[in-house]
Amino acid sequence: MNKTIDINCDLGEGGKFDADIMPLISSCNIACGGHFGDKKSVENAVNLAKTHNVNIGAHPSYPDFENFGRKSIDITENDLKNHLHQQIDLVEMTCKANEVKLHHIKPHGALYNDMRKSQTITNLILEVVAERNLDLILFTPPFVKFSSKIPESITLWLEGFADRAYQNDLSLVSRDENGAVLNDPDLISKRVLSMVHNQEVLSLSGEIIKHEFDTICVHSDTANALKILEVLKAKLIENRIKIGENYDS
Repeated sequence: MNKTIDINCDLGEGGKFDADIMPLISSCNIACGGHFGDKKSVENAVNLAKTHNVNIGAHPSYPDFENFGRKSIDITENDLKNHLHQQIDLVEMTCKANEVKLHHIKPHGALYNDMRKSQTITNLILEVVAERNLDLILFTPPFVKFSSKIPESITLWLEGFADRAYQNDLSLVSRDENGAVLNDPDLISKRVLSMVHNQEVLSLSGEIIKHEFDTICVHSDTANALKILEVLKAKLIENRIKIGENYDS
């Protein structure tokens, strides 16, 4: 193998294939009560990740079960910070109980997308992660701007999406639009190979965008998610690309 790429997946969201998906990835993002999840689902996901030696991340969101965290909501900064800490606490405490490490934080849904739109949200998320007093990785979309210095305890990983379409500015195409979600395993595999080998991704309009990614996500609720990951893993191995953490990131 001459290249390595982290493949991550959002798990603990009520899907039927978490146990089958976990061996195919290197990092998981565990729903922790904002958009989905509770103590039992987090425990199940952490145990699965530990069994398969998969990096464990907390996947906090706006507190919004009704919309699965996919809509921005009106909430005070203080309340949002408290909610995010409570969600991350659930994963961190479960990790400690199982003698494994909390590896990263990946905001979910609208909260994640708002990192590109709102300096207030970006700064708040950075503050929350810094206040954990742990060495942590923060998954971010491309072109997020931080107005304050990144603490030494936080490493930023730029995330790409295998199964979501991009606009020309590398913002995600709204799920309400046709073509926003990709579910063809062969097409997605070609897309990921291009992202890894050429640092390129094709936008919905057909423009080739140059960008490097530290981690690439396949969503567990995408149709064919398990098949996508099975085909993707085989294609990566075939092309001498290892699934795992790139320590040069």
